[in-house]
Amino acid sequence: MKHIVHISLISCLLAAAGCTAALHPMQTERVRPGMESKVQESLEQMPDPQSKVVAAVYRFRDQTGQYKAKAQGASWSTAVTQGATSILIESMEDSGWFTPIEREGVSNLLNERQIIQQTRQQNGQPSNLPPLLYAGVILEGGIIGYDTNVITAGGGLRYLGTGGSGQYRKDQVTIYLRAVSTQTGRVMKTVHTTKSIISQELKSGAFRFVDTQRLLEAEAGFTYNEPPVMAVTEAIDEAVKTLVVEGVEDGLWSPSDTTAYNDYKQKYHNQKERERQAEADYFGLMEDHELRSGFDLTAQFTTGSHIGSYPSPYTRIGGGLQAEQFLSSRYSLGLNLQRSSIGARNAFSEPFSSADLMLNTYLLPTRKFSPYLGVGGGVLAYDDTPDFADRQFYPAVSATAGIDYRISRSVGVQLGFNYRYLMQDGVDGVTLGTINDQQWNITAGISINPDIF
Repeated sequence: MKHIVHISLISCLLAAAGCTAALHPMQTERVRPGMESKVQESLEQMPDPQSKVVAAVYRFRDQTGQYKAKAQGASWSTAVTQGATSILIESMEDSGWFTPIEREGVSNLLNERQIIQQTRQQNGQPSNLPPLLYAGVILEGGIIGYDTNVITAGGGLRYLGTGGSGQYRKDQVTIYLRAVSTQTGRVMKTVHTTKSIISQELKSGAFRFVDTQRLLEAEAGFTYNEPPVMAVTEAIDEAVKTLVVEGVEDGLWSPSDTTAYNDYKQKYHNQKERERQAEADYFGLMEDHELRSGFDLTAQFTTGSHIGSYPSPYTRIGGGLQAEQFLSSRYSLGLNLQRSSIGARNAFSEPFSSADLMLNTYLLPTRKFSPYLGVGGGVLAYDDTPDFADRQFYPAVSATAGIDYRISRSVGVQLGFNYRYLMQDGVDGVTLGTINDQQWNITAGISINPDIF
């Protein structure tokens, strides 16, 4: 019996090892040219300068002093690249506005020049070398910030051992770049850029008994981590482009073709204007103060029921329309109209209409995604006074809560929960106890702002 158990365990381990090996790549990937940042194409399209600026970069350092985060133990790997000098020099070359000269390894350069001179002297050859090129401008600065976990989020759903989940994390890196005159030491221009670094994880799995003695376990997932070196590269490319454009505006250097440069500058400022219209806060989240404004119409799909004296109320599907006038980006006044029905098994079923006047507040009014809350009051009305009830109209106090996502200024989607507490009991024909009847709905809708069109 022991041998059988041992053989079974070995078989399971071999099967697990085989499944794991199947996820490994079948072959290695071939070498390929380095990836280009999203800004490099715009950087290379810059019009030519009247004359290139001879610029030196001694060292573009990582000034954060941060190390990679690790769950267990200490990590001595730095959070960002230590080769930012090489990235900056390539960006200077790609722009076409600078002539970079070697200064980071200047000691190696001087040693090599000395070896050449000594070798020529020993062989009786002329030992004079051309003079080194000197710089009119020094580019200084560095990576001055690497902020981790600026935003973290996650969500998941699991039912009877089967489900999935996802996680999201945002870091950001900040670059400062300045041009310094070598003759006077004056800081001619300073620019800075910030680039986000996104990490996402999606995974799903199942863990459940398919029989009394059979257990099913399966899992799959995917993780995406934006390379920090590409984030640094993109931030440096944007900083070099900004330095050139603002330097031309300040008269530090000039283009050879003014017409071509003005076209390029117009595109640059148009892009900056679009970015300013959607301002970003310190978290890097875009803010738009006009995102929720004016007048909105929301067509709603509803499903709901009531809480009354019967133990088995029906859950009914209905529809609704919400007219909403924004008093500000945070507050709005809304009129909610709904058509549905309520009932209970083996008791009654009756259609109704309702109208509620609500004061709503949006917790994140300038963001695309915002929770909202609302309070107000209205009336629930049957089409006629039913046989089982003694009235047609039931005043109610209402409350609502949900989430609102704006796809654009003109279109959005909403998911919410509405609750009504009726001021008069007996909506189901029974007046019993001290707590009045209640009615609730789950709503999903599409919002349209006609003012935008």
